Amino acid sequence: MRKKSSTPNRGFRVADQIQRDLTELIARELKDPRVGMVTIQSVEVTPDYAHAKVYFSLLVGDPAQCAEGLNQAAGFLRAGLFKRLHIHTVPTLHFLFDQTTERAADMNALIARAVASRAQEV
Repeated sequence: MRKKSSTPNRGFRVADQIQRDLTELIARELKDPRVGMVTIQSVEVTPDYAHAKVYFSLLVGDPAQCAEGLNQAAGFLRAGLFKRLHIHTVPTLHFLFDQTTERAADMNALIARAVASRAQEV
């Protein structure tokens, strides 16, 4: 019989701590000009803590260049996490651009157009 983990939310807590630490590391220690004003939206950690998908959004700039810069700095950022986190395995970082805000803006624009066209019909 498999023993239940005493900390069922450990993965979420680790992901949350990685998110906080990465935000600070990127803002204070990363000097890559391709990486602009980045916001870490979420972190998903695999159950074995070997890999982490880091979703980010960007205020200004090219998302592809920023993702390239972040992925090239992933080793540096992982080393910074290793110093801060007290876990056995620090995950390999994979940065992905989060398009949620852009999709939400597009949906809001569609809804506004539908409401406006319906108001004109009435």
